Amino acid sequence: MDNKANLTTPEEDRMVDEAFRDMLNGYLASNHRKKVEIIERAYRFAKDAHAGIRRRSGEPYILHPIAVAKIASQEIGLGSTSIVAALLHDVVEDTEYTVEDIRAHFGDKVAQIVSGLTKISGGIFGDHASAQAENFRKLLLTMSEDIRVILIKMADRLHNMRTLGSMAPNKQYKIAGETLYIYAPLAHRLGLFAIKTELENLSFKYEHPKAWQDITEKIRQSEERRQAVYSDFAAPIRERLEAMGLDYEVKARVKSCYSIWKKMQTKHIPFEEVYDLYAVRIVFKSDKESEKEMCWKIYSAITDLYRLHPERTRDWISVPKANGYQALHLTVMGPDGNWIEVQIRSERMDEIAEKGFAAHWKYKIGEGEEESELSVWLRTIKDILDNPEPSAIDFLDTLKLNLFASEIVIFTPKGELITLPTDSTVLDVAFALHTDLGLHCIAGKVNHRLVPLDYRLSSGDQVEVLTSQTQQPQREWMNFLKTAKAKTRLRQALRRERQPLAQRGHEMLDDFLSRNGIADNNQVRSRLMSRACAISAEDLWYMVGKGEFALDDNLAAWLTGNGNKNGDRKLLNRLLRSTFSIVTRSNKDKKAAEPVADADAPGADAAADDAPAERPKINTKETYVLRYDGQKANFRLADCCNPIPGDEVMGFIDDDGQVVVHSLNCPRALVLKAGYGNRILSTRWAVSGSKFMAHIRVEGIDRRGILQEITGVISIQKDIDLRRLDIEATGEIFHSDIWIRVEDTDVVGQLCDVLTGVSGVERATRIQ
Repeated sequence: MDNKANLTTPEEDRMVDEAFRDMLNGYLASNHRKKVEIIERAYRFAKDAHAGIRRRSGEPYILHPIAVAKIASQEIGLGSTSIVAALLHDVVEDTEYTVEDIRAHFGDKVAQIVSGLTKISGGIFGDHASAQAENFRKLLLTMSEDIRVILIKMADRLHNMRTLGSMAPNKQYKIAGETLYIYAPLAHRLGLFAIKTELENLSFKYEHPKAWQDITEKIRQSEERRQAVYSDFAAPIRERLEAMGLDYEVKARVKSCYSIWKKMQTKHIPFEEVYDLYAVRIVFKSDKESEKEMCWKIYSAITDLYRLHPERTRDWISVPKANGYQALHLTVMGPDGNWIEVQIRSERMDEIAEKGFAAHWKYKIGEGEEESELSVWLRTIKDILDNPEPSAIDFLDTLKLNLFASEIVIFTPKGELITLPTDSTVLDVAFALHTDLGLHCIAGKVNHRLVPLDYRLSSGDQVEVLTSQTQQPQREWMNFLKTAKAKTRLRQALRRERQPLAQRGHEMLDDFLSRNGIADNNQVRSRLMSRACAISAEDLWYMVGKGEFALDDNLAAWLTGNGNKNGDRKLLNRLLRSTFSIVTRSNKDKKAAEPVADADAPGADAAADDAPAERPKINTKETYVLRYDGQKANFRLADCCNPIPGDEVMGFIDDDGQVVVHSLNCPRALVLKAGYGNRILSTRWAVSGSKFMAHIRVEGIDRRGILQEITGVISIQKDIDLRRLDIEATGEIFHSDIWIRVEDTDVVGQLCDVLTGVSGVERATRIQ
């Protein structure tokens, strides 16, 4: 929380007034109606309310709401009502003023927005999963009432990210993780591309400072060469466009640091092999009626000059993205032999691309194409909110499906368009058309060919849904559904189907507890859910009703404290381990046999032992030092990412008080950072003389004797134990997966460098 301190100095007062005047001048330069009086009144009100309060950085707190108002006005394009609400957004939470005070001074609309912002204050996520989901529901409900709530919240989050440097490292991880998990996807979904990109870059900067610095420096170093290539590429295009008499602008847009790093991670390539470092954007002036025709004329002019990549043309003019984005993208071969993406937009399209729905927001859903697209998305959100998930994490994941998914467009037999996330299936289409179609779907016809329910669709497919009244919804369908609506509707149906058994189980459990004189309270229910490995009370009742969880004398003795607690704990640990093992294998499919953890690694056998009676209290504000002497560790490595010394990692304090170490870029770590900020630790490696499992992938041109040469190179390296090697050749190409035990990432890097020196080896990279 920000601190109370002495009142501001005269110099600080001048700085505050200058910041407000700068914000106000930007508003006066906009096309909005000029309502200066109410903005100045809100500024004075907020300045008085926050008097004497300072941010963690030491500056007067009022500078924060002024900065949020400036972002809302100048970077998102909102008007006076939003500026007033932004100036007042922290008043109700941080001072003695109430929403009713705001209503009395500034009217119903401002009070409604400030009330919405207050409900979701302090971040989306609380300390517990149930609080996460509840706060997220509040966020989405208030967003569906007035979109300005979430737009101002975006401005608030962006300014907090810009000033994140004054926070402790564990708080930086928590806020950056929350930003990447929810706010960046929301910005993407709302079409706020500039804000989405900056949020991603700032999160990346604080989570991976070294990687961010390296990529930033490499972009700077390559700028001169890149500019020369761009000039050679753009010159002929400019000549053509001028000959067409266009009023236009051509510019190069460099890929963001985060996007470059993400591509490096996904493709396992170095910076030098990211060839699409920049895209060329052409923005032209035109009236709305002729802009589509003009886009295709420019497309034709460019393809007369350069060779077109046949599979990388994207027409988002005829069918805009769900967030309103419109543009024509094509990829052509540049003068240096690399592919270059060209984006063609009108000025109107460019404004929507940069500011999203806010570009033409009329403060009322239903005015214009962009608002109607938003309305469709908000209806989807409301649909999910009307049918909340029993599991908070399921609820968040379901919503996330609809936030950041790439999209495809398919057609019904009648020619209607349906926009779906990439990798959607025939069953997703059935649920999109109608819930009954989804619940009774047996197959589909894609482009007139019969396909199964789990058939993955591509853009442009024509899809017909086939149904049967004898078909019943199956739990297995959840494994291949992609849309939030389909998952929500299926869960609803499955819940209805098992409701009678759950009701019977509830009654049986109540009777059992009553007969044994055990109070039915949250503590007892929580213990029973843990013992049954049930994720909700409804799951527990269903298991009882179905006879999968026995209500017997042993259970009664355990609940009343007369049973063998030690034996029960070991039994539960074995159940949890076996359950986790099954889930892991089913998710990995063909990779099930791959060794993903080292049996000798720190904490590998921790689950087998009883938890210690009491672990020392860990101070989350201090950097936690990771120690391991080959026998005893003060941490456990996460199975999902298997970090080793040298990796950028964070700690997470689990329910038993043990520190679990995750790589910072681990998907699971992203969820933990977003959801459990009070359990996140900044960490530092202090491990020596111990070895950890690492996985290396080698790819190249196959030749006789190359396997012997690779194993020979590994065997002569110091401090490396070869544990397993798989090699597969397809035609002239081979790839090999190697598992080794090493001390740290430096040893892995040195081995990869040596392996790339073997004749025929094109690439050697570590896989996490």
